[in-house]
Amino acid sequence: MFETFFANPSTILMGGVTGFLFGFLLQKGGVTRYSVIVGQFLLKDFTVLKIMLTAIVVGSVGIYGMRSLGLDIDLHVKTTALLGNALGGLIFGVGMAALGYCPGTAVAAIGEGSRHAIPGVLGMLVGAGLYAEAYPWIKINILSIGNFGKATLPSLTGISAWWFILALLVLAMGSFYLIARLEQKDT
Repeated sequence: MFETFFANPSTILMGGVTGFLFGFLLQKGGVTRYSVIVGQFLLKDFTVLKIMLTAIVVGSVGIYGMRSLGLDIDLHVKTTALLGNALGGLIFGVGMAALGYCPGTAVAAIGEGSRHAIPGVLGMLVGAGLYAEAYPWIKINILSIGNFGKATLPSLTGISAWWFILALLVLAMGSFYLIARLEQKDT
């Protein structure tokens, strides 16, 4: 059973290095602080939104740019299970609002020395274990509702992904502009 449970050592090492760099960047971006996460929910601190929008735009351009250059980048598109996504988003949102961290920022906060994030990370691990145990039932009764398969906006519309990336870039730039105006007004 456990012969394929762990990846090969180089994959584990690269995952560890990537995780360390991700946590380091989260800490440098300031999103490992409880006050920053809560400030986002209260619409007083937009650091999280700015970091997420930047990451999504840069990641989209990077992935699709590499694919345009002929690099074999597999997207691993998950199925569009609307009920499962809605319930998962609700659970994630409630947990994030209660804890004041998302999974990545909670682990990074622990690395930074924040002990109050430990119960949240333990809760995430317990929740992941419960989900794994309940998965056969969830797959049949929840993930099958509103399941449109591996759908993406380009595959559904026939429009190039670059048009969606351009729209996302325009949306991000507009959001950054509005955030800057709000922040100027508050000072």
